[in-house]
Amino acid sequence: MTEYTTVSIPKDLADRVENTIEGTSFSSTSDLVRFLLRSIVIKHQQEGQLTEAEFTEIAEQLRDLGYLE
Repeated sequence: MTEYTTVSIPKDLADRVENTIEGTSFSSTSDLVRFLLRSIVIKHQQEGQLTEAEFTEIAEQLRDLGYLE
């Protein structure tokens, strides 16, 4: 059985995520967060350590999408 943990995000961000995922294949905020984190982890594992530039690019993309402030 898979164990889970809780990650907290501000309510206004959660609301924005809910609006963003409407009409997509993501059924919840958790689905989207899992997808994003897996993507980052997989990229890291495939390429070795993320460079500062890659980390900055990912953070900017997430900020542009409204997931980071």
